[in-house]
Amino acid sequence: MEHKVNCIRRFLVLLAVLAAVCTLSFVLAHKQVEKLAYPQKYQEYVTYYADKYDLDPLILYTFIRTESNFDPKAQSDVDARGLMQITEVTFDWIKSNIAPTEALTFEDMYVPETNIRFGAYFIKYCLLRYQGDLSTAAAAYHSGWGTVDALLEDSRYSENGKTLTVYPYPQMRHYVRKITQGYQRYQKIYSQI
Repeated sequence: MEHKVNCIRRFLVLLAVLAAVCTLSFVLAHKQVEKLAYPQKYQEYVTYYADKYDLDPLILYTFIRTESNFDPKAQSDVDARGLMQITEVTFDWIKSNIAPTEALTFEDMYVPETNIRFGAYFIKYCLLRYQGDLSTAAAAYHSGWGTVDALLEDSRYSENGKTLTVYPYPQMRHYVRKITQGYQRYQKIYSQI
């Protein structure tokens, strides 16, 4: 009888160990799948320009993932280019602020380092312009300052005239949701390392 009890105990211990190994394997596999879905590509450039412009690198990864899914040759219907989908008008404005004497052209928006450099500057500018509010800054990145500034003047969309509380356009609302949810996912995945 004692032998039978010992066998049962060993079996239960083995079962518990197997369950723990399976659970750990599942957690690790899930983490790897999440990292594949929310990668940290171009880490050298992202880290450098996030530091230079005092940004959380995870914000840059979020914008890159949302804008191009890390495709440096991405081009939109409105000719926004590269990883962070910079338009020519935005390129010209940023260039006049951070690289006025450099021989850069709009074609350079396909170069990952240059695109991340310009995009990081633009995100930082949007965040400064809208008191660090990621949602309002994302709306401006997507729809332009003119659109956002006009919405801020309307009490239906902004309670304080500084940040948006309502996003009246479906594309803007969808984009802001993708940025805020993407940033939350990046924080959850990479804060536990």
